[in-house]
Amino acid sequence: MKNKLNHFLEQKLKTYFITGLLVVGPIGLTIMVVHAVVSRVDILFYKIIPPFLQPERLLGFKIPGLGIIISILLIILTGMLTANFIGRLAVGMFERFMYRIPLIKSIYTLFKQVADTTFGQERKGFRKVVLIEYPRRGIWAIGFVTGITKGEVQRITDKKVINVFLPTTPNPTSGFYILVPEEEMVSLDMTTDEAFKLIISGGMVVPPDKGQGIAVQPAAPPSESRDLTAATRTPE
Repeated sequence: MKNKLNHFLEQKLKTYFITGLLVVGPIGLTIMVVHAVVSRVDILFYKIIPPFLQPERLLGFKIPGLGIIISILLIILTGMLTANFIGRLAVGMFERFMYRIPLIKSIYTLFKQVADTTFGQERKGFRKVVLIEYPRRGIWAIGFVTGITKGEVQRITDKKVINVFLPTTPNPTSGFYILVPEEEMVSLDMTTDEAFKLIISGGMVVPPDKGQGIAVQPAAPPSESRDLTAATRTPE
């Protein structure tokens, strides 16, 4: 009886500990990350600002997070300045200068592509999130519809083909452009923002299930699909 009671208490304590860890863990990690970022930015800020302009000299005390506040204001000011012609011209000159330095060019291009994909206008081209079987049947991948295929490619294919961008993890700026028959892809309810978080995190940040989708079924092999298409066609 005593052993059962001890085992019961041990299991309860273990359950409570894990439950508490799931609650405290994310909160603690968030506080640690925010504190580390704020501290590092403040240290950088105090190294750049002359001593006579630092808050401790002017106000007599230190302002925590002042570096973050100044950084946000500078970013907003930069956005305001680059919104006009002169600002865009200055940014273009700066980028041309960066592209002339071999190592700096590669680093700057990478960060610029990530920023454009994450915050820029490029994401507006992603109309919806879809699930496709790639790189083989039975394995699913998340892609973004960029439009309906037109021209020669659409003309010579038997089915209506859709343009799909298949991003890579953890850098979604690279990926594959593939052409997928419309009936062989499954539309997802998640937004493009949610899909980007899922892809960048490698599946660790999962969006909430909206419960509107249907269970996916593997697409029929190409031969079966062609036979089915031929069987359903009406003779002219």
